[in-house]
Amino acid sequence: MADAVNTITSATKPETATYDPKPTLRYASAVGLQAAGIGALVSAVQNALGRHSSGAAGFLTRTGGTIGFFAAMGATFALTESVVANQRQVDDPLNGAAGACAAGFLAGIRARSLPMAVATCAVLGTAMGTLDYNGHKMAPTNLESIEERRKRFFKQPRPTTSPEPLPDAE
Repeated sequence: MADAVNTITSATKPETATYDPKPTLRYASAVGLQAAGIGALVSAVQNALGRHSSGAAGFLTRTGGTIGFFAAMGATFALTESVVANQRQVDDPLNGAAGACAAGFLAGIRARSLPMAVATCAVLGTAMGTLDYNGHKMAPTNLESIEERRKRFFKQPRPTTSPEPLPDAE
């Protein structure tokens, strides 16, 4: 009898999803290193396209600050995203928006402009929040053929019902 009562009460309670805390420093350092790799690629392109007499050393001496800046933006994004998620104990698009806002603010501060920092925060936060909200997909998932879109776009003719023939009045 007691087992029946316990199964009924456990079946009526909704299951709540448990939150797994994110390892903040591990995540921030991994994303920071990945962003530093992207920064190194951008620095190499900047060095290759610029006119200078530094040669290959310009990759680090002239445009090397790009590497550190990208690493700082990546680490700031990851650190802020995981701290916000751990504090709220919810994994939703707001965490990514907060991280992107912090990284964008850092980009504006590098430009030495507070209005640019606020604007970049808003733009990157909105873009990342929207991307997270859509499930990290830029394109629609239900791809339809051109013929299906055409049929949906144009009006479809109504089915014609032939009227009953009138009997001949003879």
